[in-house]
Amino acid sequence: MVDPFSSAVELATAIRAKEVSPVEVAECYLDRIAELDPELNAFCYRADDEVRTAASAAADAMVRSTPEELPPFHGVPVPIKDLVNVVGWPTTYGSLATPRTPRTASDPIVRRLADAGFIPLGKTTTSEFGAVSFTESEAQGISRNPWDPSRTPGGSSSGAGIAVAAGMAPIAHAEDGGGSIRVPASCTGLVGLKPTRGLVTNAVVEVEGFGTSGVVSRTLADTAAALDVIARHDPGAWWSPPTPTRSFADALTAAPPTGLRVGVLSTSLIDGIPVDPACLTAVDKTLRTLEQAGHHVVDEPLPLPTSEELISTFMKIWNVAGAGIPLADPDRVEPHNRAQREAAKTVDSWAYAESVYQTQQLSRRIVEAFTHSFDLLVTPSMACLPPRVGAWRESGNPVTASYPMAVFTSLFNVTGQPAISVPVHHDDASGLPVGVQLVAAPWREDLLLQTSRTLEQTHRWTERRPTL
Repeated sequence: MVDPFSSAVELATAIRAKEVSPVEVAECYLDRIAELDPELNAFCYRADDEVRTAASAAADAMVRSTPEELPPFHGVPVPIKDLVNVVGWPTTYGSLATPRTPRTASDPIVRRLADAGFIPLGKTTTSEFGAVSFTESEAQGISRNPWDPSRTPGGSSSGAGIAVAAGMAPIAHAEDGGGSIRVPASCTGLVGLKPTRGLVTNAVVEVEGFGTSGVVSRTLADTAAALDVIARHDPGAWWSPPTPTRSFADALTAAPPTGLRVGVLSTSLIDGIPVDPACLTAVDKTLRTLEQAGHHVVDEPLPLPTSEELISTFMKIWNVAGAGIPLADPDRVEPHNRAQREAAKTVDSWAYAESVYQTQQLSRRIVEAFTHSFDLLVTPSMACLPPRVGAWRESGNPVTASYPMAVFTSLFNVTGQPAISVPVHHDDASGLPVGVQLVAAPWREDLLLQTSRTLEQTHRWTERRPTL
């Protein structure tokens, strides 16, 4: 009997020990998807027969191989976000405007997951082009939070968060260009780590390096082990560091550091956006736990940009996020993305290059603060609880409606620093999970994992499950 809320590491261990078959695991999750997805809408593309065939092949390989010969996640299913290619499957980018033709090759991130033994489980929902922090689109419909289906699961990795939180997958591929791993992790009570810029590569560098792939998971052990297989040197990428010599899984279980200087940012980076008390409670609980673990909260300001500077420079680059996406019918692009495309066309190459230059200067100021002032920064993951489905219609603009969800996350896509959302708090009034964001200096994923492990052991979020 497979527990659908098992972690990916637990399933991989059980498969290698021949306690459970990859076929049993696949059938468990396919059954869960069939039961729950009609309401929650996590999957936009299913290939159940292909999943069964792959699981059967994985089971045969177990007979022919010793456990040591099998890849680390042999036979474990993983859904893929509908922004990257899987060979033989369409990539729609969450849009009615794109072609539905099967792709002829998989994205490098998908190949790395496959090399590690993962079986692609299907494709998960995303907002059109991953441009906003929820999925309520013409192409893929409304994706709903398993903790409360009247609420959004966040985005743009909406389906990824739903799938793991609802036990439709043990772990899920996700992408983050402004918070799209960390926001759904916060909304659905999961771990969501955005790696350092360049550590995990896609086929191309997305939006000047703001975007990166990663995973959402229930446990830090899953996140660390998955990072070990996707953070590989990519000789074809514009920039890619050598494959890390130290395992992230080993770093997670090493003795945690003490005496870290912990900075705090709990006021919105954009004027006029209040921070919900539940999000501040998550910060307070985190700081108390870290102090009890021997760390020191320091009162050091971050050299932040003004609201105008942040929005202006970020959006000039963000507006080109859809560039390179093939369109079969441009007239079917959704209005907010059509507006962003038109806005991008009004910016000449000189002005665009100046924005890139300004973001690099901003990034340097902030990253250097992590050397001089503190080792770790704690912020809310979001300024709000997960909004109700359809709430964006009050303003009529999905982009500005995303600001309260991404106001604390997007800055660190600009700086390229690693940042993680962990669900330290559960709001009794709403019944919703609430994440807190931890940010470290570039290449210090180990520090984020080790510090977050203290939080995981204290706040025990792995034991929480939505009532479905």
